[in-house]
Amino acid sequence: MKRWLVFILLCCACTGALGRQAVIKQIRTWAGPEHTRVVLDLTRAVDYRLFTLSNPSRAVLDIQSTAFPQGLFEATELVGVLEEIRGAVRNGSDLRVVFDLTQAVRLNTFLVEPNATYGNRLVVDLEKAQSPSEPAMKLIQQRRELVIAIDAGHGGVDPGAIGPQGTFEKTVTLAIAKKLAELVSTRPQMRAVLTRTGDYYVDLRERTELARKAHADLFISIHADSIADGWAEGASVYVLSRNGASTEAARLLAQRENSADRIGGVSLDGKNDLLATVLVDLSRAYTIESSTHLAQSMLEVLADVGEVHKNSVERAGFVVLKSLDMPSVLIESAFISNPVEEIHLRSSDFQWMFARALEQGISGYIEDFMPGIELANTHEYVVRHGDTLSTIAQQYSVSVKQLRKANDLSGDVIVVGSRLVIPWP
Repeated sequence: MKRWLVFILLCCACTGALGRQAVIKQIRTWAGPEHTRVVLDLTRAVDYRLFTLSNPSRAVLDIQSTAFPQGLFEATELVGVLEEIRGAVRNGSDLRVVFDLTQAVRLNTFLVEPNATYGNRLVVDLEKAQSPSEPAMKLIQQRRELVIAIDAGHGGVDPGAIGPQGTFEKTVTLAIAKKLAELVSTRPQMRAVLTRTGDYYVDLRERTELARKAHADLFISIHADSIADGWAEGASVYVLSRNGASTEAARLLAQRENSADRIGGVSLDGKNDLLATVLVDLSRAYTIESSTHLAQSMLEVLADVGEVHKNSVERAGFVVLKSLDMPSVLIESAFISNPVEEIHLRSSDFQWMFARALEQGISGYIEDFMPGIELANTHEYVVRHGDTLSTIAQQYSVSVKQLRKANDLSGDVIVVGSRLVIPWP
């Protein structure tokens, strides 16, 4: 905060010459497991160019007609792949910023218009490059298991909705997502992939791209609802609206030369207009139908464990639902704006209950609409410090007697690190 204040004071002290240029007011950085983000807060929109250099790895950002306050780069926090940030004036009024990097990266950059919190921003994403030597056999093995992508809404500088007691949506969604991932991963045929594992921001498009890279079969996005009516209650389940699906289909067709845009594992690159349109329409119809079945399975289970806001699947144009190559649903777990439901969302017991319901919804969908995949009726749990048979039984909605029988136990003594078979309820 003190650094930001210094930058603001320095910007205010700039002369009239700087007033004709854009000024970088501050630089904010943060890092996730897959990428490092750099945000330049600007006094106005700018024209820029970004490219990489190798030996050593660097990213170079040229910005037209832009100035910066003294000490800006030295004071910027170095995180992730950032080793150093340097800046210098070019051509009298332009600015060159050099990011010294610890490894090679892919670049993604975009301008963001002002909102209620921030002014003009230039965002630079430094994405860690995948190793080209990864064995193809590993990818084949990944495709043989059922991969569930679990997306915890919001994160980092984006807290999401905030409850009356100050509870952040980003906190409870991550807690539920991690519990769901733990439940999913105990199944021998299933693997969970989290789009974020900590409190950092992930771009909406990047969330589905992470799922796609993991060859996800299903995409589950977890959120907490909020509304001016503080007493609205219950969970909701959303799928992509048909208008949203049509918009996404048009985007894929317009960018079909980009090999990263795929539907059902098939690239649109090089396809003629008719074939590309047919492929996208088929994928769109299948994904919407599958997403609706998955959402309905979720809704039925959620109705058995608590309140639901509406008894039918809802439709909206959420960006994270716009993948046309995997069934995708968005779950509003409860109303964080409701004081009672905010307390529930903060509760570990509620989080486990909700995660178990989502897992049962996933399992119900797989059994009904993914023939050929047989899920085991048991899974395993690794005993941790502080566990008891009764707490484990409560967590998985089974009885202590069932646990004893499934694990051939005569008493209640369990050993840390041992594996318990959990009978599926």
